[in-house]
Amino acid sequence: MAEVKNSAPGGAGSRSGSPRREGTGGWTRFVTARPRLTLLVALVLTALAVLAGGGVADRMGSGGWEDPAAESTYATEALGDRFPGSQPNLLLLVDAGEAGADAPAVAAEARRLAERLDAEPGVDGVGSYWSTGSPALRSEDGRKAVIAARIAGEEKEAAAVLDRIAPEYRGTHGPVEVSLGGGLAVRHEMQTVIQEDLLRAELIALPLTLVLLVMVFGSAVAALLPLGVGIVAILGTNAVLRGLTEITDVSVFAQNLTTALGLGLAIDYALFVVRRYREELAAGADTYTAVRTTLRTAGRTVLFSALTVAVSLSAMLVFPQYFLRSFAYAGIAVVLLAATAALTLLPAALVLLGDRVNALDLRRLLRRRRTPGARPAEGGGAGWARAAALVMRRAPVFAVLTTAGLVLLGLPFLGVKFGTADDRQLPVTASSRVLQDELRHAFPGDPGGGLTVLAEGEATPAQYAAYRERIGALDGVVRVDGPVTAAGGHAYFTVVPEGETVGAGAQRAVTELRAAPAPFATSVTGQAAVLVDSKDALAERLPWAAAIVVIVTLLLVFLLTGSVLIPVQAVVLNALSLTAMFGAVVWVFQDGHLADLLGFTATGDIETTLPVLMFCVAFGLSMDYGVFLLSRIKEEYDATGDHEHSVRFGLSRTGGLITAAAVILAVVMIAIGTSRVTNTKMLGLGVALAVLMDAMVVRSLLVPSVMKLTGRLTWWAPGPLRRFHDRFGISESDEPAAEAKDAEAPEEHREMTALRR
Repeated sequence: MAEVKNSAPGGAGSRSGSPRREGTGGWTRFVTARPRLTLLVALVLTALAVLAGGGVADRMGSGGWEDPAAESTYATEALGDRFPGSQPNLLLLVDAGEAGADAPAVAAEARRLAERLDAEPGVDGVGSYWSTGSPALRSEDGRKAVIAARIAGEEKEAAAVLDRIAPEYRGTHGPVEVSLGGGLAVRHEMQTVIQEDLLRAELIALPLTLVLLVMVFGSAVAALLPLGVGIVAILGTNAVLRGLTEITDVSVFAQNLTTALGLGLAIDYALFVVRRYREELAAGADTYTAVRTTLRTAGRTVLFSALTVAVSLSAMLVFPQYFLRSFAYAGIAVVLLAATAALTLLPAALVLLGDRVNALDLRRLLRRRRTPGARPAEGGGAGWARAAALVMRRAPVFAVLTTAGLVLLGLPFLGVKFGTADDRQLPVTASSRVLQDELRHAFPGDPGGGLTVLAEGEATPAQYAAYRERIGALDGVVRVDGPVTAAGGHAYFTVVPEGETVGAGAQRAVTELRAAPAPFATSVTGQAAVLVDSKDALAERLPWAAAIVVIVTLLLVFLLTGSVLIPVQAVVLNALSLTAMFGAVVWVFQDGHLADLLGFTATGDIETTLPVLMFCVAFGLSMDYGVFLLSRIKEEYDATGDHEHSVRFGLSRTGGLITAAAVILAVVMIAIGTSRVTNTKMLGLGVALAVLMDAMVVRSLLVPSVMKLTGRLTWWAPGPLRRFHDRFGISESDEPAAEAKDAEAPEEHREMTALRR
């Protein structure tokens, strides 16, 4: 049986005689031949995944924002090896109360604590106010002072040392009260908070998702199927991440994406499959025929959608920061597992359930009130068709106003300022955050907040002095301390820039320090240097990431539609759907609007990697919904050759589905957004906004209005590309010959066929 693709303008012509692509026929037989065995094997594998993925969060890191090949990373590691005291990651805040930090009994107890800390295995570079006399290590009121140290080793090893020693030092020691902080303590507490918040988010999202699924399907049995697919995807991804922690660093933040996409995409795919299966049953098909048709139509779309989302997420692999790479690991794994479960476990379950997929129908009472014999429209299809018709009648107005509105919402992003994540990501009650706030507000300088210049190479005291004088004269440099020297021609200078620790002045100072001539090799580190290097790494690789997303998206959408214009529209409209998210990120999280309501501290900047992460995630999800809509439009266009009717039909069949899926995914993302860590809150709430804008504005208003304006030209492709699509393209049409026959029938017959569908 041949597949016939109907005529399109611009020379598309009649495309017949292409071999019919059976595609999923063999797969259908495989997953439906022994459904009980399929589900049993899946159950065993899921149980193994639970065991394999147990404790994965404990093996993850909470950093990963720096470029491992950057100058600042090299300098930090070299200083940590040769001058441990220059890079403290553990701070003990000693509170002497009314007695004051200089009281003899206080000083004696502080020195005893410092000596004890210096003797701890894994701890070195211990220094304090009482050993150095540095005024930067004593509070302005004289009541508090700092002991600084460095815990050596990789992040996980250092965290284990911190867990061991923290209970012994925190609390009352004679005349002083000691609290712990520093970069290591901040990251460790952040990891703990994220784990707690993730558990709470799952407890919020799962029951709410089940309620929404019951509202969408009516049937409690049908509602449980998407939830089951999501749980399998999440557990499987945790096992994958646990394996990856053995060979590379993985960020604990990636677990949030695992939960969000595991539930969101699994529900999307299962919604699409189950809805199509129920349509086929309602049309009179038996169970096996309905499953076969579902896999050959919706199944292809699910597979195609999973590829587009995975490609968007894989773009993060080009960046060197393991924070971003971790989201690619988690995202790709959860997308592929969700699609696999939706195309394997779900069909097996549907074969066993048959008509019982509609059991426990909680909307039965509503249907009894309808006119006898009337069939309810799936997803409010008639309403969506009328809305699409209205939009297309006023296409220029809707296209211009919607585009202008989205651009306007995105304008705040023009004022974005990039920074680094610090302790203010944590809630104000977090112990390490409390200590850092003390240092920030009660001390004359932030210990560890300046810049450090590592000097390597033999030099005379005169050369060191001349270099110190030279960098001290640079604009924006307040003070230069040092050099502190060591054998082998190594030394370092501490530079205090004016203004904020990672402000514009500090970043300019990094550039000027690196450009300053010296008689020895120099490298600069510090928070501002890490930020400069991170921005440079992102800027260098961002074009490559964007090219991957755009080029592969264009290719995949072309394979789905056979059109040259639709892939371009998809990329542009998806980008427009993200403008509200980026504008809101700056307006809310950078500028601080709604900070009190949402419970976070605005720092005046956005962590550098977050926009990249949010773009990749939100763009992939937008393409997910775009594929669902375009596949049904293309299916109907192949059957009828009627462009406007196909757009109305596509929206009538998927509008309710996409909206329901978007609302459910938004609920999951908002649950993630209840996190007490600002970056996680920003990710969850920002992506939730992007998903809702895409489903309710772009797919409902912008897509039909733009497709109306482009008319039948929408489906044009030059001859060589048409032939390429005929050979390699993907079609959701289940019965090509029947559809070709419909296309040749009179208009009235085509309309009746569409209504029967």
